[in-house]
Amino acid sequence: MKAAILHEAKAPLTIEEVTLRAPRADEVLVRTAVSGVCHTDLHMADGHWEVDTPAVLGHEATGIVEAVGENVRYVRPGDRVLLSGMPLCGRCNFCLSGRPYLCRDEGLRELTTDRLNWNGRPVTQYSFVSSFAEYMLTVETGVVKLPQTMPFAEATLIGCGVMTGVGAALYTARVPGGAVTAVIGCGGVGLSIVQGCRIAGASRILAIDLLDHRLELARAMGATDVINAAKANPVEAAKELTADGVEFAFEAIGNVDVARQAFDMVQRGGTAVIVGGMPTGAEVRLPGLDFLWESKSVIGCLYGSTRFREHMPKLMSLYQQGHLKLSEMIGKRYRLDEINESFQAMARGEVLRPMIDFPA
Repeated sequence: MKAAILHEAKAPLTIEEVTLRAPRADEVLVRTAVSGVCHTDLHMADGHWEVDTPAVLGHEATGIVEAVGENVRYVRPGDRVLLSGMPLCGRCNFCLSGRPYLCRDEGLRELTTDRLNWNGRPVTQYSFVSSFAEYMLTVETGVVKLPQTMPFAEATLIGCGVMTGVGAALYTARVPGGAVTAVIGCGGVGLSIVQGCRIAGASRILAIDLLDHRLELARAMGATDVINAAKANPVEAAKELTADGVEFAFEAIGNVDVARQAFDMVQRGGTAVIVGGMPTGAEVRLPGLDFLWESKSVIGCLYGSTRFREHMPKLMSLYQQGHLKLSEMIGKRYRLDEINESFQAMARGEVLRPMIDFPA
């Protein structure tokens, strides 16, 4: 099969013939239909985060089941599926306590070590998926069945960015109805947080970004106010709009200075939610006394604190009912051999969510 290989950070990916082994017990082979190009993939490609190379990136994808291994009962060949980059083992303390997004079962990771091979060399399977390839091999607990009426591209967005963003509002922060909120960074995840706050019933949703066209899109997604951080201090502007500051501020960029802005703009008793992926080794500095005298909180967010087998179908239902906007978030469509162009467009902020289409 053809796959895009990352050989080293900051170098172009190359399209190569890669071998994918047959599915074993509990595994599912999926023919890729659509892959999203996520900022997490870009972080790996540009060295923002580290990954063992050679590697096939991509973790946000949909496809059609081609074959299944022994013991697989949930899906069968021909089923349309959405993949999760964070499959669950179902046995560890985190899975059993309803927090499968924290599952780190080493048995699942061991399965990924020999799935991909290129020129006699093992290739890293990124996030259990590696969707920048014509086929994907994952475990049964890493797929969710798609309704026949759910488009592949829109469903693909739910696989990571939308799941993380909407979940950040609904399940990590648990935004209550009437809350005053702010979202810093209006990329795919940030716009999904805006929608999550709207679905939760927030009374004010401040969208903050450097680009006017993204702020306009944030308004379409449900933002009540917009702040261009290139033209105004976002903390001062947020406090001016809300008098006391916001109750929840979401950092959706992965920047230590922006995390501090989120903390500074929440009111007394407020919560800053760090959703963006910081560079390896980054540290966020916060005023210690604000935890005491202001009773402020800072919480992290991984995968929107979601239980994907439960929450992915719910997000699909919200889309089908018109409550969750997905089509508006799809950017330019690319072929696999245009993967480097998609990264460049994303890095320049020209495309909100690039999508890689594979032949049917």
